[in-house]
Amino acid sequence: MDTGFVKSSIKENICTVEFFHPAHNSLPGNLLIKLQTQILDAGKNDNVLLIVLKSKGDRTYCAGASFTELVAIDNEETGKEFFMGFANVINAIRSCGKIVIGRVQGKTVGGGVGLAAACDYCMATKYSSVRLSELAVGIGPFVIGPAVQRKVGVSAFSQMALNPTEWQTAKWAKDKGLFTEVFESTRQLDEYMEEFVDKLSKMNPDAINLLKSVFWENTESWDALLEKRAEMSGKLILSDFAKSAIQGFLTA
Repeated sequence: MDTGFVKSSIKENICTVEFFHPAHNSLPGNLLIKLQTQILDAGKNDNVLLIVLKSKGDRTYCAGASFTELVAIDNEETGKEFFMGFANVINAIRSCGKIVIGRVQGKTVGGGVGLAAACDYCMATKYSSVRLSELAVGIGPFVIGPAVQRKVGVSAFSQMALNPTEWQTAKWAKDKGLFTEVFESTRQLDEYMEEFVDKLSKMNPDAINLLKSVFWENTESWDALLEKRAEMSGKLILSDFAKSAIQGFLTA
């Protein structure tokens, strides 16, 4: 069975980190660990100036957490460990020291929205609707909440968190600041991204790295904050409500 992958490639000081999973690019724990590791490795590489985060495929960027793993969680420690996977990836993007540019080609849910929000600059296609579905499965967008709220504000974050079954359009996401640009097609997205990244890679690297630190000022507490949020989700995922809701999604 294809369990997905995370792979990195470096070309002209640009490191592209790409992930894939056959279940709509959902992210089980092993892929989250690989994402964290490869983003941090790129950050330590003196030959890398910028990082591009993308997924494979056409109309789905990321379906968020792996429901198969969620339904199997049977204790708080395992629950916390799973949600720490998303916390660690967000903190890797935050702390890697390199500008991370997101490429979102399609729908994204839950944890995928968190990844897009954590990117320093994120571009998308018009097919990139977003949704925070966590409340519908008995938990909440606790771990990704700080990253999402940082980008879109409390009001828009609240709208998404409390309306977990409603998709918000890519235009909505751009208007709220989650996406910086929205394109008619993946081809247009990639053409613009190639031009944008090429121009940015020719800027003063010291200035770019300092901008990264400026963008993330006052987030030094996130290591502890996201761990606390992972504990919250790890407890809630054990509830009868959550188990029943996730099983319902798996059998739908």
